[in-house]
Amino acid sequence: MSITNFQVCEEDLSPAILAGYLESEAIAVDTETMGLNPWRDRLCLVQLCDPTGNVTAIRIPKGQLQAPNLKRLMEAESVVKIFHFARFDVTQLRHRLGIETKPIFCTKIASKLARTYTSSHGLKSLVQELEGIELDKTAQSSDWGNLENLSEEQLQYAANDVFYLHNLRSKLTKMLEREERWELAKDCFSCLPVLISLDLMQYKDIFEH
Repeated sequence: MSITNFQVCEEDLSPAILAGYLESEAIAVDTETMGLNPWRDRLCLVQLCDPTGNVTAIRIPKGQLQAPNLKRLMEAESVVKIFHFARFDVTQLRHRLGIETKPIFCTKIASKLARTYTSSHGLKSLVQELEGIELDKTAQSSDWGNLENLSEEQLQYAANDVFYLHNLRSKLTKMLEREERWELAKDCFSCLPVLISLDLMQYKDIFEH
């Protein structure tokens, strides 16, 4: 599979793009923000990719509070949303745009449950092992808030962060099933909305003694 189409949308998905994504069994999703603190650092970009390699990047300007078409897609029960470290991205989507994402597959959780032979569970390490490709992460720490002037390197980075997630999901699912941890993984995915609620209320270590 290769990227077959790459589009940039302003503020929300177009009705036509939404309709296409709603026909997919799963959509890969990622976000770019101004930092890692959801109360301080705003959401700037939402990237999507379907199983055939159609990638869309949605520019989210400062102060935007809703994206109705994106919300419809992210809340559609018939479409699995694949993330790497879903806890962060789903928090941003809820906090900034009021989106309750479901259902969820997180490749980072899946990797930690399946690949117990390593401590490297970042997307770069995962893609390198399972896909044999070395991702260029140079643009990761860059200014995503300058939406009108995002560079080709930033947009390529954003596209790559969703493009490989479909294959990773497939391979990690097979590993989890082989090791009899697939049901546990699904339970972990279903817990994410609760963890995100705790994060947004700034609870810490609630499950500790």
